[in-house]
Amino acid sequence: MKYLTPNMPFPDVSEASEEGLLAVGGDLSTKRLLEAYKQGIFPWFSANEPILWWSPDPRFVLFPHKLKVSKIMRQVLKHHDFNITVNQDFKSVITACSKIKRNGQDDTWITKTMITAYLKLYELGFAKSVEVWQDKQLVGGLYGVDLGNGVFCGESMFATVSNASKAGFITFIKNSNYKLIDCQVYTNHLKSLGAEEIPRNEFIKYLYL
Repeated sequence: MKYLTPNMPFPDVSEASEEGLLAVGGDLSTKRLLEAYKQGIFPWFSANEPILWWSPDPRFVLFPHKLKVSKIMRQVLKHHDFNITVNQDFKSVITACSKIKRNGQDDTWITKTMITAYLKLYELGFAKSVEVWQDKQLVGGLYGVDLGNGVFCGESMFATVSNASKAGFITFIKNSNYKLIDCQVYTNHLKSLGAEEIPRNEFIKYLYL
């Protein structure tokens, strides 16, 4: 594990710990974030921690052609329970994601500094949001990083109404042309949608295809 000074490049991902921790420190500048995602690295830390950079092995990903849509979700989508948009309210989506209580977490990793950093990525065209509306209210959504290489790096999602985030995720994937969705680390929620673990070196190859 390396401690990053302001201009120090990231170490090779092969130097990450068994848990996937690669480096500590640095900053959340646009340049640093873009360098990270291009190499299969992402920041993940709590408000009271220094910036932690991760590149886990195996990597949790979803191949769009393996997307699983349950009977319940097919009915939800068929009945048009939600109105789903893209890039209409990035700030509200990332802010809502930061406020959702999650099992095993005492506080959010989406700090004000993180929100500012990803808003900048969005303004520059390197981040996307998906909004899920019901009765003109934002009830779900997700956001992530898109470097234009065919890989969408999902960061977080939220829902205040049952099935809202799943509806947004499924609709977004079905209407996109991504070759791979980076889900980063294992969750039961994304496993149910078809996500799987692959070796990190295989994942890295997709970043350069």
